[in-house]
Amino acid sequence: MMMASYYSKAAAVLLLAASATAFAPTTSRGASLEPLCMNKKKKQRPKVNSNKGFGGGSSSGTITSSSALESDMLIRPKTTSNFQYSGSIRPGLQTPKRIVPSEKIKFPDYALDGLPKNRPALFPWVIETKKPEEIEKMRASGRCAREVLDLAGRAVRPGITTDEIDRIVHEASIERGAYPSPLNYHNFPKSCCTSVNEVICHGIPDDRQLQEGDIVNIDITCYLDGYHGDCSEMFVVGGEDAVDPVGKRLLQTTYDCWVKALNFVKPGNDYKDIGAIIEDHVTREGFTTVKSFCGHGIGSVFHTNPNILHYKNSEPAGKMAAGHTFTIEPMICENGNNYLMWPDDWTATTKDGGRSAQFEHTLLITPDGVEALTGKIETSPVQFWERDSNVHKGLWLGTTPSAKEREGALNSNLLNSN
Repeated sequence: MMMASYYSKAAAVLLLAASATAFAPTTSRGASLEPLCMNKKKKQRPKVNSNKGFGGGSSSGTITSSSALESDMLIRPKTTSNFQYSGSIRPGLQTPKRIVPSEKIKFPDYALDGLPKNRPALFPWVIETKKPEEIEKMRASGRCAREVLDLAGRAVRPGITTDEIDRIVHEASIERGAYPSPLNYHNFPKSCCTSVNEVICHGIPDDRQLQEGDIVNIDITCYLDGYHGDCSEMFVVGGEDAVDPVGKRLLQTTYDCWVKALNFVKPGNDYKDIGAIIEDHVTREGFTTVKSFCGHGIGSVFHTNPNILHYKNSEPAGKMAAGHTFTIEPMICENGNNYLMWPDDWTATTKDGGRSAQFEHTLLITPDGVEALTGKIETSPVQFWERDSNVHKGLWLGTTPSAKEREGALNSNLLNSN
């Protein structure tokens, strides 16, 4: 039948994408797909310390300190002598994987061998509805991820290395009883992603120092009490005045298209329609949206259905319903949207070297709208794109009456103090 033929193409793309984020690319129906995580050469199983901690660089079974890491042997990432990088960012040296104390922290199923054990439902429109007790756990993991992201963002300044940001993220996650979800997911070597300038996503923290005028996305996921909370945000190194006019417009456009998509979410709407909202907005502003990476369902499993494509599409991704939890995380480019994969098999940059920007929330659909489970809190910074947005002035927490009430009080305090 026509539906079977149609689905056989779509499912191959969407099922692969759901197992890896933005951690694996998707593409539109009938186009080629390069799975980033599935076809890597077989990795050796990480060694587990006898003290039951996971990671490397220490045998203490506790959080690895900055000084201890500096004394460890630095790791040179996989590269080739003739690889043609597209922009100015180059891979730096990495510290070993950091320790997570297993006696204190609940591990996700991939923590020791790098292999997620749970797969999404075969059909992309089959989406898990969270129970009330699961939603409460996701609220806690979302709050945890927000606190950690805010700490990481406050550390952004000229001269700091992305590895130091990763250390802050790692320690802050563990202090809150959470496992940093990216660590060892398909063997990813760090506790967060730091994507600078032309890096679209999955930048690996290393010893490169941030420079004034850089734009950097910090992507945080925390696994707390069996559930993941996932969010990311842009930061300008050196503050608002350090970024050029085009970079400033790129950040504003990315934020605004994201908020438009967030406002669309409510029971009964089609997931596939999110992409057109994003693409229509950024195209009018002269930018492009990445088609090779997607948003995803989330919960006890890091990446699952639904698959959120950030461009116009007709994929059968299902309808929104109360109890669904997922991310929207558009990646917007100042020039072309094609990507270049570094030899490390993780870092994706724009092919032409132009800059890219991204924002992300973990969202919960309720009977009367949507809430950001990773929404900003009383101590969060207000960025210029939130302050200056013509789409939504101030912080965005959701569309439900309770979210709007909290949002109003928060914006009253934060906007007046900035």
